[in-house]
Amino acid sequence: MLNLNNVHAFYGKSHVLHGVNFEVKPGEIVSLLGRNGSGRSTTVKAIMGLVDCTGSVKFKGGEILGLKAFEIAHAGLGYVPENRDIFPTLTVHQNLLLGQKSGAKKSRWNFDDMYTMFPRLKERQHTEAGVLSGGEQQMLTLCRTLMGDPELIMIDEPTEGLAPKIVELVAEYLRELKRRGISVLLVEQKLTIALEVADRCLVMGHGQIVFEGTAADLRANTYIRKEWLEV
Repeated sequence: MLNLNNVHAFYGKSHVLHGVNFEVKPGEIVSLLGRNGSGRSTTVKAIMGLVDCTGSVKFKGGEILGLKAFEIAHAGLGYVPENRDIFPTLTVHQNLLLGQKSGAKKSRWNFDDMYTMFPRLKERQHTEAGVLSGGEQQMLTLCRTLMGDPELIMIDEPTEGLAPKIVELVAEYLRELKRRGISVLLVEQKLTIALEVADRCLVMGHGQIVFEGTAADLRANTYIRKEWLEV
């Protein structure tokens, strides 16, 4: 469904990604792991058309490298950034409404789905998003992206700074996506949740993929964990 081939990414003269290759298959959850600065966030930004890059990024067989971010989103790619990007002066419900898919094709997701998944959002649906807690804002960002009915969703550090109870809610959210056949590329630092939900794991180091395998493969590979993941 998503294929990266020899992707190089740049911030000005700084060369960040060095020939990244991987794929995400339909209905699959892939965890993209690595230490800070390894290139994980840059990878999803490159896919989304937010940084300068070369190589090839194909989605459902079509080349998307060079397209604008909104064109990539319209093609069916969802992106949940690390900084959440909610609209603070709009209510929870209005934020979700802005994410709603337009056009004739009916979305697989609706407001009831969002409020069932995260009851706290239903309680606060008429509250301005800017006064929500960090965990509530993360829930809102995840749900707003889903309202656009993506076929593949890329989520950057969804559990960063969240309480353990909210982390478990996010894990259940990811499992629900899989149940509904949505592909997920998950950028995550918490090894526990990444291994729990992923079909496959990718490990990045110095802007390259240094490991690819199942969660069980990564658990068994003490060298990779020690060299590229553990602090």
